[in-house]
Amino acid sequence: MLDSFPDDPFATTVVVIIALGFVLVIGILLTAVVRGSMQWSRNNASPVETLTARVTGKRTSVSGGHGDSSASTWYHATFELPDGRRDELAISAKDYAQLAEGDRGQLTRQGTRFKGFRRDGVSGFAR
Repeated sequence: MLDSFPDDPFATTVVVIIALGFVLVIGILLTAVVRGSMQWSRNNASPVETLTARVTGKRTSVSGGHGDSSASTWYHATFELPDGRRDELAISAKDYAQLAEGDRGQLTRQGTRFKGFRRDGVSGFAR
């Protein structure tokens, strides 16, 4: 088996670098999957809670979109709670469009999962 391994130091270095890169990419992917699974579990174990909140900010982030690939857009809103703490939650495009900075109302969430927002003085529930 080792007889087929190249004797050339440059070729050996290239093979080692490719192997390390492969291990690094697999490690990064596994870390992302484990972290995502843990967050999903924590959210499922968290109670659904409704809190008084104010929308203090909105933002989007876009990735992709070069060449033939399509772009992906993520929407986020920051809510200020009565104790002064601010939480940024990922929200849908529809919820993003319905929220305005300064809106006050009832935020419903489960862990880091946005469940809805009902503006004060408005009937209905976003989501």
